[in-house]
Amino acid sequence: MIYFRFPFSESICTLNEKSGQESVSFVSFDESDTLEFKGKIENISLEAFREKPVFSDSLKAELLDFKEESSSEYQEKLEQVIRFIKEHQLSKLVISRRKLISFEVEKINLSETFLNLCAAYPNAFVYFFVKDTKCWMGAFSELLGKFQPSTSEFETMSLAGTLPNEETWTEKEIEEQKPVTDFIKNIVGRYSENVEQSATYDHVSGNIKHLRTDFKAKIKPGNLDEIISELHPTPAVCGIPKDFCKMAIERFEQHPRNFYAGYIKVETPENVQYFVNLRCAEFFSNAALIYVGGGITAESSPEKEWRETELKSEAILKNIRCEQRND
Repeated sequence: MIYFRFPFSESICTLNEKSGQESVSFVSFDESDTLEFKGKIENISLEAFREKPVFSDSLKAELLDFKEESSSEYQEKLEQVIRFIKEHQLSKLVISRRKLISFEVEKINLSETFLNLCAAYPNAFVYFFVKDTKCWMGAFSELLGKFQPSTSEFETMSLAGTLPNEETWTEKEIEEQKPVTDFIKNIVGRYSENVEQSATYDHVSGNIKHLRTDFKAKIKPGNLDEIISELHPTPAVCGIPKDFCKMAIERFEQHPRNFYAGYIKVETPENVQYFVNLRCAEFFSNAALIYVGGGITAESSPEKEWRETELKSEAILKNIRCEQRND
């Protein structure tokens, strides 16, 4: 079962598994796991969607023996990360954590939570799926890539730096976004002679904003998979140099990222889109894990970085619909 909504759309989509060859695929951060849904993409009315609500207590998996990383533990780790960044002269390394939301007494109306995310983030790709023992939900607007076969046009974006909407950009956020922009420009430039690059501007996502730069280019259809492979994971979710930073993430993070910071591939007759899977949560029958992270630089403040992850977790947290259990 899967439901999703495209950016700037009011239509809820699902897949009719009895027909069609369109697909939605979820690829994990380390690309070791792919979860695929196949069928024909169809719109579903709000009334039909609400007819059979899905609740957390109906999920098959239960979260057991999970210990959440505390603020002091996370900040102590970031002190080590900052020393590592300085030692290896890295421009940025992305470190994540998981925030625990327990609902032993209450249950979560997952269907209404999905609708809340759709309303809160109109410019995001919003999804909700339950398959076997897995249940994930998320809402984020970073486009890893979009390809239109009819025109051979490829689009992507550089999205990095985070602040509350009311605050002003500092040198830290500006410098954090620059290597992401350079990384993407260099990769796309290897596959196209003419790359259009926009000015950098604010990208608002609920209660926070990011710095964004857009790219457009004509590419050969046969190069699409190769470009996506080179772009993922971008410095916005990993760091630079990519392979070195992926190894550093394994060293400093004690948890698997699973589908967090991976990507979602959506194929339709008109185009192929790839969305970065951030602002997401993994749901269980008794709890949820909200995945959040931030780009750490030599100038980062561990305390500010903790607050940033708390702020990012609100994207999911403030939209969760709780109800009393019947038992």
